[in-house]
Amino acid sequence: MKRILLGSMLMAVSFGALAEAPGGPGCGWGNMLFKGSKGLPSHLVASTTNGSSGNATFGMTSGTNGCRTDGTLTYDGKPMLVVSNMMDELSEDMAKGEGEALTTYAVVLGVEPEDRAHFKSITNQHFAEIFSSADVTAEQVLAATLDVMKRDDRLNRYVRS
Repeated sequence: MKRILLGSMLMAVSFGALAEAPGGPGCGWGNMLFKGSKGLPSHLVASTTNGSSGNATFGMTSGTNGCRTDGTLTYDGKPMLVVSNMMDELSEDMAKGEGEALTTYAVVLGVEPEDRAHFKSITNQHFAEIFSSADVTAEQVLAATLDVMKRDDRLNRYVRS
């Protein structure tokens, strides 16, 4: 249980960490202090400086600190299922139609609490389609899950085109 909760928290945090920085790539005092620096340590310290002092948020609302809000946020990372290493647990839970990994997956996909039982039931019914082979990749599982959700009248609202 602790491992799944930790994995969920890391997934949620990584969504924001891997997107273009809110306010733009040059936003905040951390970016100003470490301008021209490269590598993970510089980025982590700059991000921590911006987050802990709230200056990036202030900059976005006031239009200062090199911040802007006219850009589109993007995500170019891998699906969170790849990062979480929960494929085995997810396949077992989905085959049963219940379990912590399946609940976590529903939460990560943004399924509201009132629709999670339906999500579990639908993914269980389409298990063979979602886990189409023994060597299916996490990307394929995610794509198949989203495809199943798109076709369901109740779950299609959670799938962004």
